[in-house]
Amino acid sequence: MAKVSKRMTALYEKVDSDRDYEPAEAVKLLKETATAKFTETAEAHIRLGIDPKYTDQQLRTTVALPKGTGQDVKVAVVARGEKVNEATEAGAALSGSEELIDEISKGMMDFDVLVATPDMMPKVAKLGRVLGPRGLMPSPKGGTVTFDLANAIQEFKAGKLEFRADRTGIVHVKFGKADFSEADLLENLKALQETIDRNRPSGAKGRFWRSVSVSSTMGPSISVDIQALRDLKLDE
Repeated sequence: MAKVSKRMTALYEKVDSDRDYEPAEAVKLLKETATAKFTETAEAHIRLGIDPKYTDQQLRTTVALPKGTGQDVKVAVVARGEKVNEATEAGAALSGSEELIDEISKGMMDFDVLVATPDMMPKVAKLGRVLGPRGLMPSPKGGTVTFDLANAIQEFKAGKLEFRADRTGIVHVKFGKADFSEADLLENLKALQETIDRNRPSGAKGRFWRSVSVSSTMGPSISVDIQALRDLKLDE
């Protein structure tokens, strides 16, 4: 059995594992338990009442976090002709055509988001084995297959995130950094909840929300009161 450090033992003692915290309490506790020597990421783990093996119970969409992600997002673009220059001018960290596809196929993954123009998707499709497991495969539903490169690049750099439910129906998504204010973390978490509710799969039956927990990268899991989060009204 792995030995739990004194730091983690102290953090676990701060969290009551037998209760669901109000959303504001939860983000406050997340900040208090983010004690690593680096700026930790705020993570949400949401278990939904879906079975993604059925196509009408799959969830894959994007959320625009109003307060951003707190990180410099590197966007790579696969396009051709003038679209390659357009992507570079719009702020893409990497842009190219077949040569960029070749680099990615050889293991180059120095980017956070991959955007492709529709005409390049037949070639990008060959990267499925490399991109798929990392959740980086471009898709129209995720807003990563488009000719409007400038808008896509700006949105992802500003805080737009693509996410999906894994094979067990759980969504794992970051919603900021632990050094964000409590208000900013709460606003991002609320935006995530609203996005999931808006994109509820048509085949989802019964209780849709099963559990929600938040944590910092190295911190303990904090259970959130689901109904309180869904009922939450933020001041304009």
